[in-house]
Formats: sequence, structure tokens, C-alpha cells
Amino acid sequence: SVTNKKPAQASITKVKQFEGSTSFVRRTQWMLEQLRQVNGIDPNRDSPEFDLLFENAFDQWVASTASEKCTFFQVLHHTCQRYLTDKKPEFINCQSKIMAGNSILHSAADSVTSAVQKASQALNERGERLGRAEEKTEELKNSAQQFAETAHKV
Repeated sequence: SVTNKKPAQASITKVKQFEGSTSFVRRTQWMLEQLRQVNGIDPNRDSPEFDLLFENAFDQWVASTASEKCTFFQVLHHTCQRYLTDKKPEFINCQSKIMAGNSILHSAADSVTSAVQKASQALNERGERLGRAEEKTEELKNSAQQFAETAHKV
């Protein structure tokens, strides 16, 4: 998670999902500055296992899939480059595609931007329709009042 406090504070939180449950439970949390090494274990094999070495802790992790691990590494690498000015962690035994760039991050950012634009457009269109409906309602109300006044006079 990243806060909007200045300077930004990024943390790594390990969660676990228990069998039969849809929710996640927070297990442990470290500040990004404490991360010293990311070990992909085997760069020649797609596996979900990896290790994180922190200032005072070593922790073994298992992602849901090898693909999720790759995405996590890309996001983690990007976050370290962005928020850490001093001691950046070492990424070892990682597949080259992980460090090749931020294509996943860019496409994710593009899809979020696109989704926000679509939602904004839909809200604007809905707002216009609601505005027209309110105008029609006001016209109908005025017509009904005039009709009621005319009918009362007769």
C-alpha cells in the first residue's frame, strides 16, 4: 500500500487466503525500505515460489501462479525505482522478462485510464439524461397545475 503522505511510505504486506474463504488475512508487513533482496529462486523455470530478504527477516512466499509472481516482481521493481532513493533491493534469480520493462504496468495504467474515461463519459451522459428528465418533470408538473387550476374554475 502507498499513502499520499510526503514523503511517500510504501509497504509490503503478506496476506493469506484460507481454504473455503473469500477474504484475505494480513500475515506480516514490512516497509519497502527494509527490503534488501528479491530472489526469484530459478530464472529458468516458471514457478510461483520466491523469497524476500528484509533488514531483519527472511521470508518465503508463494504466489497463486507463476504469472502473478512475475506481475508482482514488475510492480515491486517499479515501486522500488520510484520510491527508494538510497538502498534499492537486489533482484536475483529473476526471469529477464521481469526486468525488461514495465509493459504490464503501462498496459494496466492504460486500462485504468480507459476505464476511468469510460465511467466519466457514462456519468456525464447519465447526468445529461437526468437533467432532461428533470426538465420534462418540471414541464409536466406545470401542465398539471395549469390543468388543475382550469378544472377548478370550471
